[in-house]
Amino acid sequence: QVQLAESGGGSVQAGGSLRLSCTASEYMAGGYYMGWFRQVPGKKREAVAVLSTISVWTAYAVSVKGRFTISRDNAKNTMYLQMNNLKPEDTAMYYCAGGDLRSGGSWTAPDSYSAWGQGTQVIVSS
Repeated sequence: QVQLAESGGGSVQAGGSLRLSCTASEYMAGGYYMGWFRQVPGKKREAVAVLSTISVWTAYAVSVKGRFTISRDNAKNTMYLQMNNLKPEDTAMYYCAGGDLRSGGSWTAPDSYSAWGQGTQVIVSS
């Protein structure tokens, strides 16, 4: 089972930027996807962005498209989420996830991912 570890969260003012990192314990084989989710207390975990580990395919939630960029460095087994023009509504615990998308059927479904990190907190103040 792949182990995932996030880093890079913190507090920033609205309009600022943060870059999150997610490092995997091992190389992700072909057909694997890695994504970012976020969650605030009392709400469901929300899909933010996803990428394929073997192609250039990416997808974003409407709420972050144009502001967030997901990328990877396969040599370092690391995925990134560059977050620009942050808004207070981006405040959440951010989780990275990995999986083959088969179980949930969609990149936005948490059930599509079998590996999860512990989360890193992002706070955006107005």
